Amino acid sequence: MIRIALLGAGRIGKIHGRNAALHPKATLVSVSDPHGPSAEALAAETGAAVRGMEEAVIAADADAVLICTPTTTHADFIEKATRAGKAVFCEKPVDLSSERILSCLAVVKQAGKPLMIGFNRRFDPNFAALKARMLDGAVGQTELITIISRDPGPPPISYIETSGGLFRDMMIHDLDLARFLLDEDPVEVHAVASSLVDPAIGKAGDVDTAAVLLKTASGKIVQISNSRRATYGYDQRIEVHGSLGLLAAGNQHATTVTLAGTSGYQSDPALPFFLERYAEAYRRELDAFVASVLDGATIAPSGEDGLKAQLLADAATQAATSGQPVRV
Repeated sequence: MIRIALLGAGRIGKIHGRNAALHPKATLVSVSDPHGPSAEALAAETGAAVRGMEEAVIAADADAVLICTPTTTHADFIEKATRAGKAVFCEKPVDLSSERILSCLAVVKQAGKPLMIGFNRRFDPNFAALKARMLDGAVGQTELITIISRDPGPPPISYIETSGGLFRDMMIHDLDLARFLLDEDPVEVHAVASSLVDPAIGKAGDVDTAAVLLKTASGKIVQISNSRRATYGYDQRIEVHGSLGLLAAGNQHATTVTLAGTSGYQSDPALPFFLERYAEAYRRELDAFVASVLDGATIAPSGEDGLKAQLLADAATQAATSGQPVRV
């Protein structure tokens, strides 16, 4: 049994906190959040205690810490928790600065404690099944991967201003997914981006529509499409084209019901957002973390995976700004 302290009781903290409380091999011992009512509500729901952040990180009755706080606090809490002998799960990213991630990972290595980064899409049942079939050779040699990720609508401008930009905030999930599917690191990044959905996003210095091409040393290509607008729901799709055929993972819809008539086929919209679309992925992600801590298995996605995804996001940002490809 693993005893878990949760830092952050916001939207994503509630997901992980509830999953931890219900996990058969875990106990949620405490909930911490600067906003007292949020911590108290989640603690009451899950049967956990309410603690201050600093107290929770070093508490003797916790074996692991789940970090679901704002990005600017992640690296500091990772360092404090691992130095205190805790295993750590941290939502992406470790930090918006690759240099800060490097220094943080050095502390983690010295502490010798496991660190898992929350790239939940690796644990989506559909994407995981697609990966398994790739490994079984279903499409032969991988040649071209297409990843589509489009949000139903943009976040508030206040969020945009501190997010680090679309490539580091939104596309970083797809960049990690590209590495997960390729089993080979990209060495070249091309990117184009625009502000088409909301002019205020452009005024805030960010983009809301972007496309990236990644190329590996062996010549494999990944194309990633991101948008902050999808009128038909949360658009999450993957295609893997290879020498023997095509693998595809499509959207999940509110129901599987279709209406057929003289005007054609109609189906329900895609699920509305990530909380619904990736609910099972979040559960499987926690399963993997708990199992790694209890069994001592290699943990993934690791801190190094977080760093490599961040470096690709940095390169994409640079390529979109300069109009020139960037070598990684």
